[in-house]
Amino acid sequence: MNFLNFSKANCKNCYKCLRYCPVKAIQIKNEQATIVEERCIGCGQCMRICPQEARNIKSDLYEVRDAITENKKVIVSIAPSFSGAFDVDNALKIISGLRELGFKVVEETAIGADVVTDLYRKHIKENNLKNIITTSCPSSCYLIEKYYPSIMKYMIPIVSPMLAHGKILKKHYGMDSFVVFMGPCTAKKIEASNFQHSSVIDAVLTFEEISEWFERENIDLNSLEPSTLDNFTTDDGISYPLKGGVIHNLLQGELEKEYSLITVDGIDECIEVFDSLKNNTLDRVCIEAHVCKGSCIGGPAMPKEQTDFYKRKYKVRNYVSQRKENIVISDGKKYDNKEFIKRFFDRSIINNKISQEDIEKTLRDMGKNSKLDELNCGACGYDTCKDKARAIIEGMAEMNMCLPYMRSKAESLKNVIFEKSPNGIMLIDENLNVKEFNPAAEKLFNIQSSFIKDKPISLIIDEEIFNNVRRTKEDIIRQKVYYDEYGLVLIQNIMYLSDQNIILAIMIDATIEESNKKELHRVKEKTIDAAQSVIEKQMRVAQEIASLLGETTAETKMILTKLKNITNGEMGDF
Repeated sequence: MNFLNFSKANCKNCYKCLRYCPVKAIQIKNEQATIVEERCIGCGQCMRICPQEARNIKSDLYEVRDAITENKKVIVSIAPSFSGAFDVDNALKIISGLRELGFKVVEETAIGADVVTDLYRKHIKENNLKNIITTSCPSSCYLIEKYYPSIMKYMIPIVSPMLAHGKILKKHYGMDSFVVFMGPCTAKKIEASNFQHSSVIDAVLTFEEISEWFERENIDLNSLEPSTLDNFTTDDGISYPLKGGVIHNLLQGELEKEYSLITVDGIDECIEVFDSLKNNTLDRVCIEAHVCKGSCIGGPAMPKEQTDFYKRKYKVRNYVSQRKENIVISDGKKYDNKEFIKRFFDRSIINNKISQEDIEKTLRDMGKNSKLDELNCGACGYDTCKDKARAIIEGMAEMNMCLPYMRSKAESLKNVIFEKSPNGIMLIDENLNVKEFNPAAEKLFNIQSSFIKDKPISLIIDEEIFNNVRRTKEDIIRQKVYYDEYGLVLIQNIMYLSDQNIILAIMIDATIEESNKKELHRVKEKTIDAAQSVIEKQMRVAQEIASLLGETTAETKMILTKLKNITNGEMGDF
């Protein structure tokens, strides 16, 4: 199931998502970005930075609302970072807002984090590990499983606080209860569907989804009275959303002396420390790894309006400090440790072997014919041109994603059109000075472009028509103009380009056609005159023939009359 992807309607081919994706799990095909699930680590950074908000995140909101409508026992496990996710003067007003939405029970996920911390300690004591990696961040776990399987042996095989708390809630409130996790993490949606724990968390909602739900229901959090949680903890788990909060109190006594603590936040930092582990340059370290910058406080699914990271961090720190002043003990530690074990699997990507010859051929197709051509500008999202070439061969990228390649291609095509066009092309700036003058224009006006460039157009032709176009912003299309001084007849197309504040003139030489028209007109006139002469001559001949026919007709009549008289027996001269 694809939990994260992009909307086809809005993708603008900016490649920003690909530039931010460190594992390059985004495929560009037919100029559309698509997340390849097998490569994705679920960090959601591509969703967060998409300028068009062309994102499609699987939502469980309808399932949750249906469960509330059906009067099920709907329980919330809310991540401790909730205190920095909403603009309220008291974090506990958020709990009141959740009750307004219909949730029956609201508990803190930190209860599960307490259990996880205890199990971490136990595992470390019982196993003499060379290095240790905590496993509370699902995206960092996916990063290891898919791209660093060789260091999986250092991962503590314990579930995340979300799953640990879900198991506790199911046992305490009944397996028929409907457990909803709320937090700032998109990867939790993927984690909840894992086959090992598929029945633990029934739905995952992000703080962004909850914020939108509050807005739709017209719930003003600040107008509500604070409401306490049904169960919460003051132990180590409350600090999990803060950087270093997982391992801050993890190693105690002798263990603290045996391991050096390393906390990394941000995908690039995770990759660096995992590379070090892979290359065996670290020894006896305990690593807390979070893919989000600033740990859970910097999660990608915080409400859109909460853009001030340091404000969120300040509010969470204050909440954690206030909560630790209370004396409330969770009963999470009563549960069997075996229920919280998690297995990790080698999910590494199997890539087909790509030959150097194929890479070099693809580079040539991209216009990279030498090392100098490999600019590595990063506009496409790949670090090097060779990485981009590999992605093209694998079907993850397209040739036209290369900005220098497309620019070179466009400029080359533009230059060919400009240089080879049979029509005169000129660009005139707002001061009516010539900025570009192609070879066809040079031939028309018998002047070199080097002489006329950056000089007034009035030096060669009347500037009034250009001035009118500049002033009125109305284009002139197919206007016939006679330039007697050049012996030219031109069809002028003069257009104002508002975005560039420049005038484009395309002039088509119609001199020969106009001359041919005049010659054709002369031939037509001569032909008509000749035809008229013939007609007149024919009329004269016809008249002469008619005259002769009249005389012969009279004679014929006289002879026929005489014949008639003879026939009737009358005598007469014949």
